[in-house]
Amino acid sequence: MIVTPPQPWWQAATIYQIYPRSFADSDGDGIGDLRGIADRLDHLVSLGVDALWISPIFPSPMADFGYDVADYTGIDPRFGTLVDFDALLAKAHGLGLRVLLDFVPNHSSDQHPWFAESRSSRDHPRRDWYIWHDPAPDGGPPNNWISDFGGPAWTFDAATGQYYSRAFLPEQPDLNWRNPDVRATMLDAMRFWFDRGVDGFRIDVLWHMVKHAGFPDNPPNPDYRDDMGEMHRVLQLNSTDQPEVHAIAADMRELADRYDAVLVGEIYLPVPRLMTYYGPADAPEVHLPFNFQLIEARWNAAELAERMTEYEAALPTGGWPNWVLGNHDRPRITTRVGAAQARVAAMLLLTLRGTPTLYQGDELGLPDAQVPADKLQDPRELREPGLGLGRDPVRTPLPWTGEGGFTTGEPWLPIDPAHLPLNVAAQVDDPESMLTLYRHLLALRRATPALATGTIGDVRAEGDVLTYLRSDGTDRYRIALNLGHRTAAIDLEPGAVILSTHDAATASSLRPDEGLILKVD
Repeated sequence: MIVTPPQPWWQAATIYQIYPRSFADSDGDGIGDLRGIADRLDHLVSLGVDALWISPIFPSPMADFGYDVADYTGIDPRFGTLVDFDALLAKAHGLGLRVLLDFVPNHSSDQHPWFAESRSSRDHPRRDWYIWHDPAPDGGPPNNWISDFGGPAWTFDAATGQYYSRAFLPEQPDLNWRNPDVRATMLDAMRFWFDRGVDGFRIDVLWHMVKHAGFPDNPPNPDYRDDMGEMHRVLQLNSTDQPEVHAIAADMRELADRYDAVLVGEIYLPVPRLMTYYGPADAPEVHLPFNFQLIEARWNAAELAERMTEYEAALPTGGWPNWVLGNHDRPRITTRVGAAQARVAAMLLLTLRGTPTLYQGDELGLPDAQVPADKLQDPRELREPGLGLGRDPVRTPLPWTGEGGFTTGEPWLPIDPAHLPLNVAAQVDDPESMLTLYRHLLALRRATPALATGTIGDVRAEGDVLTYLRSDGTDRYRIALNLGHRTAAIDLEPGAVILSTHDAATASSLRPDEGLILKVD
């Protein structure tokens, strides 16, 4: 008798990303916190998601708002305490919600005790915990690598006469993952959270974690334009995506599998390179290498069909797909495609094969916020202003009520007045709201095996219309999405309309900006 192994929980799950500074503030200091998240878990339950991923909550000087970690096994006092975290975790689990944390292994804060020791002397035992290099013959940086935030990816330390590598801010020195002590200590930090009951990690900039051992220059980018940001002057072939990173990812996977936990890897690479982070069958790596196809695609049926087909065809045997429309770093889907098409995008995301991830506020249809110049805080924007690279517009507090409802104090970033009419309270009982649409889509996905974990096929683009078929071998569902702003006639197999992005619908035509789910014969 052949026994089919149980399906991993994360394959049928929907993940919801929480940016903790901006989700809910319980103590009136203007910064969201763990108790605020715990108080608002009912929103996630009623929305219908299965897991929450919380952006970094570890102790940090906040040079990059938590992505500069000063202690990998603590909680920053701005967010609460370990007791608060344990209470949140217990409450979430009691409600049937899994909890993922954001692990930041490429770099620490320059205020981490490890780095203080590393920079104290060339002879210190922790010197090699970070990446140090002698200056170039002219005294400048060792090579031409460029920080993702602009400028050289090296900072000179006058006291010891060497440069340290930092892919982001000077306050974020890169850890040396070639050092076995670093590797063991960081895996211990992951184990600390697994032992507390955490259900997985999103791994920040996984593909950055190892640099070429010889530190050669990166080649120039022949397609560079000034509006792209300085980091794109070169192709990051030697400063990222090195072969040695895969053994590290495999070690992380081996640890996570002991806890039935999931690893989601942040990896911005072309599809063929992205697929290598699933790992071979005998040394699997992250369960879900983040697939950013929907964030990067031009919004038309032909390109989406091509990307969907290419991605599915590239998946290795046993590789499970995943999809995402936005996150804390990239413009919101409503801003990218407009409010009407954001409803179509929601249907696309939640009917594709694979694990979807939602970013907080997308379920409300929030556009990018307008942040006054004197309120900007993102170092990405402050270092390269005016290029539209800043992340503050997608990080402003979530509007819970028409008055804001996020805090009783002054929020750390202002709430855009344009967001207030889109607040949770206003949408929760509105049958036509974006929030209601997301709830319907998530409820249907959860109740329908063909949509949750079934196959996908017959992907077609005809004019502005994108269609595809989902099936579990018994039930079949046709998804038809009008990515245009005009009525489109459609010729589909007979079926009953299960859900529309609009009100009552027919299966003979798609209204402007309409998506349909049909159960077909």
